[in-house]
Amino acid sequence: MDTDERLEIIKRNTLEIITIDDLRNLLNEGKPLSVYIGRAPTGSIHLGHLVALGKLFDFEKAGIHPKILIADLHAALDDLKSKWDELDKRVDYTKKCIELSFDWERMPEFVRGSDFELSQPYVSDLLKLSTITTADKATHAASEVTRMKNPKVSELIYPLMQTLDEEYLDVDIQLGGMDQRHIFAYAREYLEKLGYRKRVEVLTPLIASIRGPGTKMSSSVPESNIKIYDSEESIKKKILNGYCPEGVVEDNFIVQIVNFFILPNDGSFNIEREQKFGGDLLIESPEQMIKLYTEKKIHPLDLKNAVAENLIKRFKNAREYFERQKEMLESLGPSFMSY
Repeated sequence: MDTDERLEIIKRNTLEIITIDDLRNLLNEGKPLSVYIGRAPTGSIHLGHLVALGKLFDFEKAGIHPKILIADLHAALDDLKSKWDELDKRVDYTKKCIELSFDWERMPEFVRGSDFELSQPYVSDLLKLSTITTADKATHAASEVTRMKNPKVSELIYPLMQTLDEEYLDVDIQLGGMDQRHIFAYAREYLEKLGYRKRVEVLTPLIASIRGPGTKMSSSVPESNIKIYDSEESIKKKILNGYCPEGVVEDNFIVQIVNFFILPNDGSFNIEREQKFGGDLLIESPEQMIKLYTEKKIHPLDLKNAVAENLIKRFKNAREYFERQKEMLESLGPSFMSY
């Protein structure tokens, strides 16, 4: 596979790559490359988190080694307040959810943040970085991923640590959702100030909320998301109630599930329909999905039924596993439960 082919695979379903030229240069070097994505175990794993995680399959196809950082210290600094004793449990939960979310041919490399972020060299670099970063700069970098009305000092440390993670994980590329852009831009600028090389940053779309425009998919709002271990009845109900106006693709949660999650992982998507409505329809690309839906050649109900069936089958193993782990979910809190 040549550089152009690898580049096209990596570009698929991304919103921005900082920068394309840097990525091309990396690919042209011909050396082994690695990419990482971080997941702070602050809340339950839902469909919105899987869009960026699923992008790791494309990197593997392009010959790039994937790593997943379970960022436990980030979670504690951002969200857990004094609940440091829950970190082990949250790490185990998050790792298991990711393992069960996809049909991995080869499991990615998992790394726990606290295994290296408490080392003397890392802490030394963190302190050095803090001396050259203004509070305003840190606040701007963290503004999309933390609660910034009255930020704690810990929340301003968050982007500094995420920057250093690129170096200490020894990766060439960082992957994340578009809400990570300010941190990625900060990392590109400030790693070099410590004498380290800047990395390539790859940004994926954020999936819309089930409830439509003006709302956000949140782990703490059960009706706004679909957990990987939701019951069959819950998945069907949420999908059937999902925002999916006929002919409209903008902020369309159901269309986005197909384009950003199902198609990249399955390669195609079948919509079963009665013969009088045109018979079964095989979708093989996001472009085809958008064209047919915009032209109103796919009815929302047919699309919703097909998506619900796909997700029910996909998450069967996760449902069965967490059905046996109800005590764990209860101990993590109400937002982790399936309803």
